[in-house]
Formats: sequence, C-alpha cells, structure tokens
Amino acid sequence: MSNKKNTDKLTLSALILMIFTSVYGFNNIPRAFYLMGYSAIPWYIFSAIFFFIPYAFMMAEFGAAFRKEKGGIYTWMDRSIGPKYAFVGTFMWYSSYLIWMVSVSSSIWVPLSNLIFGRDSTSNWSLFGLNAPRTLGILGIIFVILITYISSKGLKSITKVASIGGIFVTSANLVLIIGGLIVLISNNFELTQPLTAKSFITSPNPFYQTPLGILGFLVFALFAYGGLEAVGGLVDSTDNPKITFPKGIKIAAIVIAIGYSLAILFIGFFINWNNILNGQDVNMANVSYIVIKNLGIEIGKSLNLSQNNIDILGSLFARYIGLSMFLALLGAFFTLAYSPLKQLIDGTPTGILPKYLTKKDKNSMPKNAMWIQCFIVVGIIFVSSFGGKSASVFLNYLVLMGNVAMTIPYMFLSFAFIYFKKKQEIKKPFEIYKNIKFATIAAIIVTLTVGFANIFTILQPALESKDYTSTIFQIAGPIIFGTIAIILYTSYEKRLSKQ
Repeated sequence: MSNKKNTDKLTLSALILMIFTSVYGFNNIPRAFYLMGYSAIPWYIFSAIFFFIPYAFMMAEFGAAFRKEKGGIYTWMDRSIGPKYAFVGTFMWYSSYLIWMVSVSSSIWVPLSNLIFGRDSTSNWSLFGLNAPRTLGILGIIFVILITYISSKGLKSITKVASIGGIFVTSANLVLIIGGLIVLISNNFELTQPLTAKSFITSPNPFYQTPLGILGFLVFALFAYGGLEAVGGLVDSTDNPKITFPKGIKIAAIVIAIGYSLAILFIGFFINWNNILNGQDVNMANVSYIVIKNLGIEIGKSLNLSQNNIDILGSLFARYIGLSMFLALLGAFFTLAYSPLKQLIDGTPTGILPKYLTKKDKNSMPKNAMWIQCFIVVGIIFVSSFGGKSASVFLNYLVLMGNVAMTIPYMFLSFAFIYFKKKQEIKKPFEIYKNIKFATIAAIIVTLTVGFANIFTILQPALESKDYTSTIFQIAGPIIFGTIAIILYTSYEKRLSKQ
C-alpha cells in the first residue's frame, strides 16, 4: 500500500518541472532581447530580487506550514487573515485563469503551425470551409474538451504532460545556451551584439529608450515570473511535502531567475539587434522563431555547411522551438486547468459553492467542476469565434479584464504573509524569514512592487496611446470579479446566520 501511495505523489523532479511549466516562459527571453537588448538583464535581476525570489520563499514557507491542507492559497490566506479575504483573492485569481484558458486555446496553434510548416500559417487555416478565426475556435473547443477529459482521470496524467512540458522548456534553454557558445567560439569569442557598459543601460529599440517605455518593460519583466502560486494546491499531493515542496520552490526559483538573465545574454552571442530584429516584419508574436531560426543558421555557418544545409538547419531549429513552446503551453494548460480550480474548491467553506461542484470521484478529482469549467471556457470560445466582430472585441476586453486580476492575488498573498509570520500558533517547519521585522519588510516590498506594476499596467494604454477603454476594462476586471466574490460570500454568511 505504501508503495502505491508514493507513486501517486509528486517527486521533487516532477514538482520542479511543473513549476517550470507554470512560471518559466521561454518566449519571454527572445521578447526581452527584442524589446531591450542586453539592458533587459538588469531589470530581470531587479524583478527577481524585489519580487520573485522573496515571493517564492514566502510560498515555500506557506506550503511547508500548511502541507497537510488541501486548499492551497485559499487555506494560506484564510488561516493568516480570514475566509472572506481568502475567498475574494482566490476567486479573482481563479476567474483570471478561466480567461487565460480561453486565450491560450487559440494562441497554442501558432507554435504548432511553426512545428509543422516552419512558419505561422494559422491565418490561412480552414476547416469545413470556415474562416481562420472560426477554425481556430473549433480547434480550441476540441482542445479544451480533450484536456478536461484526460486531466479528469487523475493527477498522474496531469503530472506526465506537465513534466514533458517542463523537460522541453529546459531543453530549449540548453539548445540556446550550447548553440550560443558554439557560435561564440567559432567567432573567436567576438559577440555578434557588441557588449559594453552602455548596452546594460540603453535599449537598442528606440521605443524602449524613454522612461515610459522602460517602466513598461519593468512590468513585463515582473510578470514574466508570475504563476508560482498555481502549484500551491499541489502541496498535499507532494511526496514528503515538508522537505520536498520548499526545496522544489527554492531550486526552481533560483534556476529560473538565473536562467532568464543568462539566456538573454547568450542571445547576443548570435544575434545582432540591428541586422536581425530591426525589421518591420519582426514582432512580439514571431520573434522567438526568428531568434532560434537564426541560431540554427549561425551554427550552420560555424560548421561550414552549404547554404542549402544552413537553411535546412535554420528551419529545423524553428520547428524545434515550435515543438518546445507547444509542449510547454500544453503542460501549463494541464496544470492550470486543474490546480486553480482545486484550490478554490478545497479551500472554500461548504455552502458557498453548490454541492454538485465540490463533489469528487474515486481519484479525488473534482470531475463535475472540471466539466462545468470546460463548458464555460468552450462557451466563451464559441461566442467569441462565431459571434462576429462585436464578440471578438468582447473577448479582447475580457482578456484585458483578466490581465490585472491575475496578478492582484500576488499582493493578497504577500500581504497575508505578514499576518502568517505573526501567528505563533501556526507551526512553521521551514523558515527563511526567521525575523518577523525582516519578513514584514520583504512582504511590503513585494506588495508595493506588484502594486506599482499593476497601476502602471492599468495606466499605460491611456498614457501611451490615449486608449482609455483598455484602461477602464483593466480596472473593471478586479472590481467585477471581486464584487462577484463578495456577493457570493455575503450570501453564504446570511444563510449561515439564519441557520
């Protein structure tokens, strides 16, 4: 029996790989170099020091203290501050992931297209005579249903897919780093993008040389580290969680923080910004494929291959990164289609959500809730794909509503950490912040850093392009999701008082 129990638990390596698929976005690396060149590195280091690493250590302490609890971040906030605070933060966070699933169900086909065709051809895809948006909508619906069916079978299936995604994310970085070193050595250690003290301060991209542009990138760098709390609901599913969970978070946090900065530096070994990334055909959507394809081309040149073979190698590298990013998104989808929902259901007091939603099957999976979640996501995809131009605009606004709502719970958690540290009755088997004053300062810094990033994210469309509609919808997201949560909880309190 004990052996079976252990095989159902997450090992250290599986946990680290799941954290990688939830947090580490390979796309963030080429995009960072495209936006800021080498000057992206100091901002990634700044974001790691003032947000990600202290935040990761807080999550590790929370996870170790509540390792026997099933509610994830809900339980952490509930036990630290209170149930209403916890429900509002968790519900807002969960709602934003619903929108994330809608968005990814359409965008995941871009890396698949690059894998198959060597380029993004999704704008020309057609099924049954339908146009491209409707075709992608149909594919997205099938994708969400399939993910729900497989993941509802149990944690093992989720772990396997998430681990594959994590392995490919890791391998993509190894390809970039090893390939970059090959090119550097073949160029007699001369960097393709010249490295000077000024290049760590000034972006080669003219749009990111102004204070507004630099602040916009800082927000980009901060949110590149988001998603760690999504694995909080897996503490009770981890083997020997008291040791494994904090250890997994520590290892993953340090490797991710170093990995981002190192990988950005290595892009300069084989990419010259003005020669490759300065064209009008380069954008945030395709820059990853352009960068990695160019890596293949430069490796081919270093090996003295013929021009035909150089082109083939470049195409193979572009296809490989398409495969890697497809599997990384797939792994993240499996993890995030289950973990946020699990935390909402396991943590929420009985009576707020309908019994039908909280019911679990023999594998301890909230199968009913997972299918309801699936139908909601499928419904939004269908309406946005087949509802015409106005429905498409609605989806864009929905995505804007989710942008800030997804990151405000980071502030909820870091603020709750102050109260968590002050409560002596909570046993803390793992502590990095052993001094309460130091813990409070770290929590305040993280909260203010994320708060500033959110305020700037909200104001940026209005400041840059006078797009007041986007600003309004980004403000509306947290307000609407938070209000729904308060109404649900207040209704529950009224029923409870009557009983």
